[in-house]
Amino acid sequence: MISEPGRPGAMRYVLFDVDGTLIDAVGNQRLVWRTWAERYGLDPDEVYRVALRTRPMETFARVAPDRDAGECLAALHELEDEDVRTGSYAAFQGASELLNALEPGAWALVTSNYEHRVRGRFARTGLPVPKIVVDAAAVTEGKPSPVPYLQAAAQLGARPEDCLVVEDAPSGVQSGLSAGMTVWGVNTPAAVDGVHRHFVSLREAVRDILAFASGVHPDRLEGSATVE
Repeated sequence: MISEPGRPGAMRYVLFDVDGTLIDAVGNQRLVWRTWAERYGLDPDEVYRVALRTRPMETFARVAPDRDAGECLAALHELEDEDVRTGSYAAFQGASELLNALEPGAWALVTSNYEHRVRGRFARTGLPVPKIVVDAAAVTEGKPSPVPYLQAAAQLGARPEDCLVVEDAPSGVQSGLSAGMTVWGVNTPAAVDGVHRHFVSLREAVRDILAFASGVHPDRLEGSATVE
């Protein structure tokens, strides 16, 4: 059984990834990359396959090595901003209930996206935005580096061992683990390697996340289980 960090009696904090964790943006991301690929005369399916595993600059180097990376990134950002304005977004079930139930100052968002897009998506879906949002522009090293989650904890005034990371992606899970935090995975059919607990959906995790935030150990919750 994988043990979880934590100090009895300490205040707890929850750090959320955004895309794939709170907001269902898979269709939007696929459409953005498809439009981008078609603009450059590339195979959309192949581009998206690469983009799923790499950061944008690495994607450009793989799929369009003869193109100016700065120009490619500007085009991608233009499409992403337009999608925030006009695309169709949905929050995962349980997201609104969960975020509205957490104490202000006890949670933050940690995203590889940019804050203005996060705010736009949250406004579209009615989700509350916390005081602290650590985005791609706020750090020199993104996930899977521990830097984003450590920065969020520092801004909250929290110790890493008192933080719960809620993630859906391997790079985010590794980021939280490297930061010395408890990491729970959501919205995946199978557990991502390394997570302390796994939930098929965010909806299933709401009770346990709120319990963690209130200081209740998950082992004390009826029907709770850790990853072994």
